[in-house]
Amino acid sequence: MDKEEALKIVQKDGLELKNLPDHFKKDKEIVLKAVKQYGYVLEHANGSLKKDREIVLKAVRQNGYALLYADDSLKKDKEIVLEVIKQNSYALEYADDSLKKDKEIVLKAVKQYGYALEYADDSLKKDKEVVLEAIKKYGYVLEHADDSLKKDKEIVLKAVKQNPYALKYADDSLKKDKEFIIKAFKLCDLGSCLEYIDDSLKKDKEVVLEAVKLWGTSLQQADDSLKKDKEIVLEAIKQYGFALQHADDSLKKDKEIVLKAVKQNPYALKYADDSLKKDPDILTVINKNKRM
Repeated sequence: MDKEEALKIVQKDGLELKNLPDHFKKDKEIVLKAVKQYGYVLEHANGSLKKDREIVLKAVRQNGYALLYADDSLKKDKEIVLEVIKQNSYALEYADDSLKKDKEIVLKAVKQYGYALEYADDSLKKDKEVVLEAIKKYGYVLEHADDSLKKDKEIVLKAVKQNPYALKYADDSLKKDKEFIIKAFKLCDLGSCLEYIDDSLKKDKEVVLEAVKLWGTSLQQADDSLKKDKEIVLEAIKQYGFALQHADDSLKKDKEIVLKAVKQNPYALKYADDSLKKDPDILTVINKNKRM
């Protein structure tokens, strides 16, 4: 095989670089053609070309993850890493540690993809500006913020507004803060995340009422004492008839409760006490709803 034939092979399919004889993997022209198509075939280039700035730039512009195979000296090159995060900011993982401390680099990365915060230096996980940018589109990235910012009400509210389940990563002090949790419920449709608040608030009627008004299934995470509370159960089944499943057995025998549940969803009858499953009034409501 001569060079002309090798060029035709990689021009047709850059992945074929890995199957070429070793002397072609040292040839800059051949490797350039290959990485233009598939940046990560840089893995199969000769080590001397993994130090070649032109080749590495071509490779990372096609696929940011190609940085993994670049020589360490180029993982410290700011221009190359900026090109990497333009293509795939999550590939920040493979940049030199010195650039994971560079605020300009990290800000660009998290603006593109918030989860890049995972690979930022710890010093920038404490930086409020950086973390705010990260959670704008990906609230769950609160997981990777510094513990000091998991106590920051502004940060946590913004995170749970984007993704209510981000509450899981809030500091325990906020999960116990009744005023904060109620505010979060109202701003962020956080009722679905009652499971993440402190157990003391799962026994608090005011808090649980706010939760079930937003998300009837939250009744499941409420303290058992409140699953016996008729007012709370009524609010839950108004929003979601199937919440009857999580009510105390005493309320599954309550005709008013069951009527409200089947009015919202006829199939909630499944969770009613057997004594009400053939009740004429309840069956009338079910049949009426099914015809609608």
